[in-house]
Amino acid sequence: MKEAPRPAAEAPNVSTIRAGRGQGENVEKQKIRLTEEKETLLVPLFSKAAGSQRAHPILVDPKAEEILRHIEYDFEDLRIPRQTLITLAMRAKKLDSYVCDYLQRSDDPVVLHLGCGLDSRVLRVGFDRGAWYDVDYPDVIELRRQFYDETADYHMIASSVTERGWLDRVADASGPACIVVEGLLMYLHEEEVKRLFLDLQRRLPGSEIVFDAYSRLTAKGANRHPSIKKTGAHIHWGIDDARQIEQWSPGIQMLDEWFFTDSEDIASLGSRDRFLFRTMGMFSMAKRAHRILRFRL
Repeated sequence: MKEAPRPAAEAPNVSTIRAGRGQGENVEKQKIRLTEEKETLLVPLFSKAAGSQRAHPILVDPKAEEILRHIEYDFEDLRIPRQTLITLAMRAKKLDSYVCDYLQRSDDPVVLHLGCGLDSRVLRVGFDRGAWYDVDYPDVIELRRQFYDETADYHMIASSVTERGWLDRVADASGPACIVVEGLLMYLHEEEVKRLFLDLQRRLPGSEIVFDAYSRLTAKGANRHPSIKKTGAHIHWGIDDARQIEQWSPGIQMLDEWFFTDSEDIASLGSRDRFLFRTMGMFSMAKRAHRILRFRL
């Protein structure tokens, strides 16, 4: 049996949940054959890897850097704007903080990471007990298995989150769990988002779900983003008043709404980026364009 994932403090040695078919630079590069919303997983992967190399990184992710060395893909085609690189690093760091808080509060934690892509959150947050489930499309999980191995506590589920039945594969979990959804829900239609929330509430009542969401205006305009246009993915869902989600079912409660303009990492940015974030923070519409929400189910 392979040993369980080590805490994030030991992240430079990321071979516990492995780095591919063997170690070192002789690992055969994996060709990327993903399309549409599946291909967009490369945007946060690149953002985390590139951000780790900044003089004052927002997020340190050696696993992302390692995976980037072992895949074959022309990232220049994605035309990722600088602002996106910064925002996605902030997003990952904030979501990590919510998961860390949950792990500290829970004696027997259960974490569901929906739309996991190639993300290394299981390493970054120091997961060392309980059960962790990474969920994504079958072809994404097939690629993920080139870089991570399952253990007694760490599991991968190959399924779209909109397919009924994948939750039955979350063994021996009755809640409350921590459900983290990064860069996924905006690709779904509102009815799909609502059905997912209700299924999670029935299966894992009292759980906390944390995710990023666009405003309706941002969702309409996001399909013009160069990376979205390149992949052929489509953004569908946005929400202006997050408390409307509380109306989907009794017991759903909004716990937190966090804005990127409140990030402590703004102070470490260059003058142009600091000015941009502080200007955005002056206008409610700009602040709510993209934010992170946390609910109890």
